[in-house]
Amino acid sequence: MSSVEISKLRKVLSDNGYSLTKARTETFKLLLNPDPQSMNELLTKAAGKLDRVSVYRNIDVFEKICIVQRIYIGWKYKLELSDQFIGHHHHFSCLNCGRTIDIEDNVVIEDFVSSLSAKFKFTARRHQFEIDGYCKDCAE
Repeated sequence: MSSVEISKLRKVLSDNGYSLTKARTETFKLLLNPDPQSMNELLTKAAGKLDRVSVYRNIDVFEKICIVQRIYIGWKYKLELSDQFIGHHHHFSCLNCGRTIDIEDNVVIEDFVSSLSAKFKFTARRHQFEIDGYCKDCAE
């Protein structure tokens, strides 16, 4: 984990009245993964480093202050770091196996959001665009 990531984490926490603790740093490290993760996956990775309660409490704080966001897959969800840590992007989510695939080309989606916002004279502050369906392996 880089000092830039730690500095950014410390600033977001501080700006929202929280301090950077060892448990929060460890929870943040668990989230440093290119793919969204379920709570179960995070808890498995945390075994021996953090107890379940600490992980749940830290994720709750991280969600409240937008360090982490939920990616919904049907009625379930996975967690990933928010845009301020990994950059804004969208996903395809497989309803069968739970796999998430980042949508690499966001230009069309971002243009659509801008166009729609202009049409309705709406100032969009944030958005999530997720497409649920079946990956190529599950569709066969």
